[in-house]
Amino acid sequence: MFEALARAVLETEGDLDVETRLAIEARAAALAGTTRAAAGEVPAALMTYLDKVALHAYKVIDEDVERLKEAGYSEDAIFEATLAAALGAAAARRESALAVLREPNEG
Repeated sequence: MFEALARAVLETEGDLDVETRLAIEARAAALAGTTRAAAGEVPAALMTYLDKVALHAYKVIDEDVERLKEAGYSEDAIFEATLAAALGAAAARRESALAVLREPNEG
């Protein structure tokens, strides 16, 4: 199910190209603790916002989104970028949790 969600977020047609969404997802996953190869460059204008989404999503405010709109991003592009960053962070946390479950029981 997680893989189907990832494909839908990262690979379907949208305002942001697939390569950008893959780069965003990989950066967010790396920030959240996974060791995954970089998938490309994240546009500089999105970097601060996406890092906030990946690490401290509860701190995102309307002004963050407004800055991206002023930089020329559509609401759809911002939404797609947000989903890709959240997906990357979630994937890293999921991988960490599954690794803990695979560890031998010490007890």
